[in-house]
Amino acid sequence: MSDVSITATRPRAAEYRTTAPANASLPDYGWWVGGGMILSLALLTAMMRIAGLSIDPYDADNMPFYVSGIGLFGVRFGLRDRPWRHARAVADCAEYYGFFTLLALMGAVASYPVAAMTHGFHDAALQRIDALLQFDWLAWYRLVAATPILQSLGLAAYRSIYLTPVILFATFAITGDRVAAHRFLATFWLTAIGTLILYAFMPAIGPFSYLWHGPIAYMPESEQWQQGLIPALRDHSVRVVDLGHLRGIVSAPSFHAAAATLYINAAWRLPRLRWPVVALNAAMLLSTPVEGTHYLIDIILGTVVALAAIGVLHRIMPRERAGVAAMPDVAPARRRG
Repeated sequence: MSDVSITATRPRAAEYRTTAPANASLPDYGWWVGGGMILSLALLTAMMRIAGLSIDPYDADNMPFYVSGIGLFGVRFGLRDRPWRHARAVADCAEYYGFFTLLALMGAVASYPVAAMTHGFHDAALQRIDALLQFDWLAWYRLVAATPILQSLGLAAYRSIYLTPVILFATFAITGDRVAAHRFLATFWLTAIGTLILYAFMPAIGPFSYLWHGPIAYMPESEQWQQGLIPALRDHSVRVVDLGHLRGIVSAPSFHAAAATLYINAAWRLPRLRWPVVALNAAMLLSTPVEGTHYLIDIILGTVVALAAIGVLHRIMPRERAGVAAMPDVAPARRRG
């Protein structure tokens, strides 16, 4: 299948309807993604109930989620079939951003009931593995703590976990590549599930809390929430999950490392984005040990989970229908001139 330039002229909604039969070889995974979201929401609800946790729907901190959700929903269904030249691209972007935001939010919330149902901490074992790998987390932290420029660059790189998807989804929308967008969302969903399953077997407070015992020279982005929040979830002293103040409590596997792997894989077939995305996510990986307070083995495990999800989705959600060569969605419209 040939790559489509992201500068290609976008067909109007009517042209999409006219050219749909020519692209019948492209599978539609939208229902798969939607079904997975519904199933995940049902499982999350059950997990929250078992763990004795709830979400206050009237909390004012939830308002940004409500407003953004309504806005994205309105754009998705209000613009999709409008005759405006860019209506379809904007509507598709709204759909992708909405799905991604909901997936990320459910994954973050799910880490709370998972943590509540765990026992003990596995920092000693994780640190021993790091020692075997000859990774010195304390030396890494001291270097960052003593170098303000590394702190600024590391923090920006660590937070870029939400920037790359914006760029990828915009590209998928502009080129009309709904298959790539839905496959990426499905891979992200499967990776989140794999990360949470493994985390249940190896909860940890992280190297910052476990290894550092002196005055705090530099407070990383992830701070030290695990050592206080996880025991509170286990003894049910925390019963309400505040969506406006979600904390990262997953140590191993590192989801930042998993996300970087997914982003690089998704951008690899996009020549204009390939190397910028590789550079940005390489920087995010370098920042993850300190800003995410992760052991090196956390990062390795996160990468492995993502690669496994990519392999599974490649088999169950192929890019093209078996035996048929797919054509780019925008090709017929471009030939019209």
